[in-house]
Amino acid sequence: MAAGRFAPSPSGELHLGNLRTALLAWLFARSTERRFLLRVEDLDRVRAGAEAAQLTELTALGLSWDGEVSRQSERLHHYDDAVTHLRNDGRLFECFCTRRDIAEAASAPHVLPGHYPGTCRNLSESEREAARSVRPAALRLRACVDSYEVRDLLHGTYAGAVDDFVVVRNDGVPAYNLAVVVDDAEQGIDQVVRGEDLLSSAPRQAYLGSLLELPPVEYAHVPLALNPEGRRLAKRDGSVTLEALTAEGWDVLQIRALILRSLGLPDFSLETALEAFDPEQLPREAWVVDPSNLSSTDDAAATPNR
Repeated sequence: MAAGRFAPSPSGELHLGNLRTALLAWLFARSTERRFLLRVEDLDRVRAGAEAAQLTELTALGLSWDGEVSRQSERLHHYDDAVTHLRNDGRLFECFCTRRDIAEAASAPHVLPGHYPGTCRNLSESEREAARSVRPAALRLRACVDSYEVRDLLHGTYAGAVDDFVVVRNDGVPAYNLAVVVDDAEQGIDQVVRGEDLLSSAPRQAYLGSLLELPPVEYAHVPLALNPEGRRLAKRDGSVTLEALTAEGWDVLQIRALILRSLGLPDFSLETALEAFDPEQLPREAWVVDPSNLSSTDDAAATPNR
C-alpha cells in the first residue's frame, strides 16, 4: 500500500516549522488514503532524548502513524545493498577531497556554485593508492547527466542540477541522499512531503532512484516557517517549540490551531482540517513567525504570506 512519511532528525525539539511540515505530511497522506509512516533519520547528529521528545510532541499535536517507528541506524544493510548495486554498475568513484579542496576548486568559472568540480573523478589507480595513505575516501556517484527533472505538486516541473554527489561519507556512513532514496522505496513511500529548502535535492535523489531502478515518488515541497529577518525558523529565535510555548501559557490545541490557521484550514479539529484540505489552496509563500510577539491570546504575529 502506498505511503507518505515524516522523517525528522533527532537533533533537538521540533519547532513550529517542523510541526507544520509534519502536519502537512499527515494531511497529504491521509487525504489520499495513504499510510502515514514515521522514520527517524539518525545517521548524523543525535541528541540524547530528542527522539522520545519528538514522538511525544507529534502525539500531543494529535498526529498518529501506521506501524512502528523506523530508524535509519537499524537499516544499514539496505544501504549496503544499494552501494553494491551502484559499484557493480561502475557508478561510484573514490573521492579524497576535503571541504576546503572542493571550495577552492569550485571557484573555477566552469563549476556551478556548491557543486563538486570533478577533482577525483578520473584518478589513476596509483593516484588513488597515494591518496588513501593520506585520508579515507568518500564514495561519489559518477553522474552521467548535468540535470534531472522532477514533478512537484506545488512547484510544477522542476529541473535541477546534478553533480557527482557523495553517497557514502569518508567515515563509512551512508549519506543523506542515498539513505532517503533507499528508505522511501523499501518502505513503499511514494509521496514525499517536506520543506521547500530540500527542493533542489530532489533531482539528485530522483536520478539516483532511477539508477537503482526504484519506482518514482510524488513530491510536495511545502513553504517554510521563517523569522522576521527572513531566515529559517530555529530554536534560537525564542519561543517556537511546544515546550517553550506551553511554558508561556499556550495549550497544545491552541498551538495546533495556530498552525492550521496559517495554512488557511479550519482549526476546530484535525478531522475538520482534513475534510477541508486541498493542496491547490495552500499558501505558496513562507509563514513568517515573530516569536517575540506571540502570546496564547493574540497570534496575529504569526501569519501566512499569500
